[in-house]
Amino acid sequence: MNIILLGPPGAGKGTQAKRLEALYGFKQISTGDMLRAEVAAGSAIGNEAKAIMEKGQFVPDPIIVAMIQNRIAQPDCQRGFILDGFPRTESQAEALDAMLSLRDLTIGAVILLDVNEDELVERIASRKSEDGTRRPDDNPEVVRARLDVYRKQTAPILPYYEKAGRLLHVDGMKDVESVGKALDAIVTGTAKN
Repeated sequence: MNIILLGPPGAGKGTQAKRLEALYGFKQISTGDMLRAEVAAGSAIGNEAKAIMEKGQFVPDPIIVAMIQNRIAQPDCQRGFILDGFPRTESQAEALDAMLSLRDLTIGAVILLDVNEDELVERIASRKSEDGTRRPDDNPEVVRARLDVYRKQTAPILPYYEKAGRLLHVDGMKDVESVGKALDAIVTGTAKN
């Protein structure tokens, strides 16, 4: 099964994608993780992306689309994949559909993690990585800028999936376990509409 997890930055997409990957064998594809790896490697794409991300903005479509297209073609995605952080725009959603169509693939579920933005800002501002440090883009001002960009650039793709009857909602403000159970019900086909 191929899944898209949608929601604003900090909604828990990465956490839930890793959980689904471990449980069902789908391969998580996180554009954020891919970009951070490029930044850490000091590549040309990484340096360009770093300057953009530190301002709370999204990396341009051509960079993301090229990275995703190459990633989906890898053998570890044959069982299925979870897109975390992609698509962010309607043009990316259309490009994804076209890309998948060429490979005779489809998206089995498009899932939006619904969140309360004020609570989300508090959640992100207090989160720390496993080594106890904070990501540079996890301060309230940058978080609010990222949420503003999300509302303007990503939220408008929701009608694209809603119109096609493909958008499912999960309460992303619940605890990790409850969100996970809701996602499991979708994956196993036991979710109640």
